[in-house]
Amino acid sequence: MQNNSDPATTLRRLIDGFQVSQAIHVAATLRIADLLASGSRTADELAADTDTHAPTLYRLLRALASVEILREGNDREFELAPLGQQLRSDVVGSMADWAGFVGSPGYWQAWSGLTHSVRTGENAFRHIHATDVWSYRASRADESAVFDRAMTALSRRSSAALIAAYDFGRFRTVVDVGGGTGALLAAILGAHPGLHGILIDQPHVVAAAGAFMERAGVLDRCRIVGGSFFDAVPEGADAYVLRSVIHDWEDVDAIRILTMVGNAMAADGRVLLMERIVAPPNEGRDAKFSDLNMLVAPGGRERTREEFEALLGLAGLRVAAVIDAGGFAVTEALPNQRADEASRRSTDEARNEDGEI
Repeated sequence: MQNNSDPATTLRRLIDGFQVSQAIHVAATLRIADLLASGSRTADELAADTDTHAPTLYRLLRALASVEILREGNDREFELAPLGQQLRSDVVGSMADWAGFVGSPGYWQAWSGLTHSVRTGENAFRHIHATDVWSYRASRADESAVFDRAMTALSRRSSAALIAAYDFGRFRTVVDVGGGTGALLAAILGAHPGLHGILIDQPHVVAAAGAFMERAGVLDRCRIVGGSFFDAVPEGADAYVLRSVIHDWEDVDAIRILTMVGNAMAADGRVLLMERIVAPPNEGRDAKFSDLNMLVAPGGRERTREEFEALLGLAGLRVAAVIDAGGFAVTEALPNQRADEASRRSTDEARNEDGEI
């Protein structure tokens, strides 16, 4: 792919980015990368394996080669380029399921409502589909499965960094609130053999969690609960993890969730938010475009550190620490009274170390 410094050309390619996104989505849906994992194949051979129209599949493949997803050789033969390797389903950090999700009909169509959202502040998904994203997926098993696979893939990509950044080994029981099929919780339990976990999400979401946890070898240390975190969360645990949950909701609902969790945890418990944090002006592309995604799809928002502090405060919680975890941050929150006590202890310890008292 040749570089071109002409601003108009650069801008046009950004404008036309949806074309590349949809082409990658189709390749991911057809599992082209898996078919090329063992070596190069011709467009005709790939068409036979994918039950597609060979001349048209060739047009797709050559376009993907022009953006360095594939490499085209002689006689319409293709192989994976380094970027394309990340579409294989068997590689660590595979993006195949995410690519499969972003081009899915419900999600793709919702983005056409961005103008409506910007004009009105309303959720684009509801405007386009006349229902919220959660009800839409609950009534469409195929699209729900695509979404669940995408969320599991993203969770796997971020889990290692989150576990490396934060010490979960000090806890007895961790509750993963809105944890999907359990990818993050399985990783946490796998890293800490003495830890027990509880997974809660909607019943149709956690239906596949038992098999997932069994494959991960942690089912014997995990309880799976089907239910809404607006109604109740398991009580008495000492850590409650919410990964990419709060950003799905506007402030009123986010406060309801955080209040529910704060009331449920043990006296020495803590809330662990794992979210992107919006960066200062002109920085942080990922969080700021994810914020638009929240506007379009679930109807939530990404937040700055100050906005998280305010939100937690309204739920009776206070930030004790914010830890970078490779694109995400772990925001550790305690009830207000305990946060004050922890702050005083830290100050006293620092004074003792400095020899002031």
